[in-house]
Parts: sequence; C-alpha cells; structure tokens
Amino acid sequence: MRWIWIDKFLEFKSGESAVALKNVSLAEEHLHDHFPGFPIMPECLMIEAMAQTAGILVGQARNFEEKVILAKIKKAAFYHFVRPGDTITLHAQIDSIAPEAASTTGEIRRGDERIARINLMFSHIDNNLAGAEFPEENFVFTDMFNSLLTGFVETPSEQGQ
Repeated sequence: MRWIWIDKFLEFKSGESAVALKNVSLAEEHLHDHFPGFPIMPECLMIEAMAQTAGILVGQARNFEEKVILAKIKKAAFYHFVRPGDTITLHAQIDSIAPEAASTTGEIRRGDERIARINLMFSHIDNNLAGAEFPEENFVFTDMFNSLLTGFVETPSEQGQ
C-alpha cells in the first residue's frame, strides 16, 4: 500500500517551489488512535507530506530521471496541532540541487498561521550509492504521484505521447 499525504498541488514552479494542499479528515483511520478523544495529525505524517511535496518538486526538476528518496530531516519544528477539519498547505522550495542530492526548505500553514518548518535532504540514489543496484523502472515516482501534477507540468507519460 502506498499512502499519498497530499491531495493536490495549488502551485508548481518547476525547479523552484511548490504548494500542495492536504485536507485532514476524521475519515483517516490513523486519527482515531492519535489520540482518542483529541485526534491530531501525527507530526511524522506531516513530515511525510512535506517529503512528498518537496520530493516531487525535486524529482520533476530533473524530469523524473532519477530515483529521489528522503535522506535526512535537517530540521523539523512544530508550533501547533493539526486537527480533523483543518486544511493545511505545504510550501516547499529547492535550496540546492546537484547530481547526487538536493536540499529543500518548507513550511506547513493553516491559512496564514505557521504550523511547522521542515528542512529536508534528498538523495538521487542512482547517482549517490556507487556499486548498489536498483531496478531500472522508477519505483519512486509512480503514476499515482505523477497524477498530482496534472495541469501544472507535463509528466513523463504525457511527454511520450
């Protein structure tokens, strides 16, 4: 099972920045256990939502030719809870990108309120792990992730048409 933690992109500037939207719903099963009587979105899942937002931004910057994985959480600071019924936006920006890796900064907001700041490092594993072998197909950027970019950029499947 692959979980997608963002619902759609609101903005996408190739190679620069992206803004994604996430609607938090009590229909999400993990909220029933975290915490009973006072459900909140777990911080680790907000980090994953930012990793998906920023990771797609990094992958698209190189036309999804590389397998991009989260390598390091450089910093994650949380200021408020996120509860069912909230809509959050994830703002990601590429700070640097090289053949081996990329660095991003991000904020999660609820309206104008800052919920978190999250800075991440990504590895381009085909270029970074000498001697390691990976499948030819890009198992990171599946059609499910690519569908989030519809209307913003041409995805690899659209480029081949």
